[in-house]
Amino acid sequence: MADLMKAVEAKNNENIPQIAAGDTVSVHVKIKEGDRERIQEFKGMVIRLRNSGNNASVTVRRMASNGIGVERTFLLRSPRVDKIVVERHGKVRRAQLYYMRERTGKSARIKERFS
Repeated sequence: MADLMKAVEAKNNENIPQIAAGDTVSVHVKIKEGDRERIQEFKGMVIRLRNSGNNASVTVRRMASNGIGVERTFLLRSPRVDKIVVERHGKVRRAQLYYMRERTGKSARIKERFS
């Protein structure tokens, strides 16, 4: 049974580093438009991380124009995710940062973790 599970699992993406909630990341996603393919960057804070094998995903939140929050969930083993770049590590005490949805301005800042 374990062999069958390993056969179905997608391979790990080597361009994805170790990330945690509170990190500011830049996710490079492959976008297909007609017959052309380009890479689009989505930059924001990780508010949720699920490490569950084939279904591992990360939810990234960024502030768009006029203070509108945009969240996007990426599957970590998807071939559409080209790479993830960690720009800064945040110092948080929670696993899911859903409280950041109500925060704006100075209260939405997270201290940097140096390690």
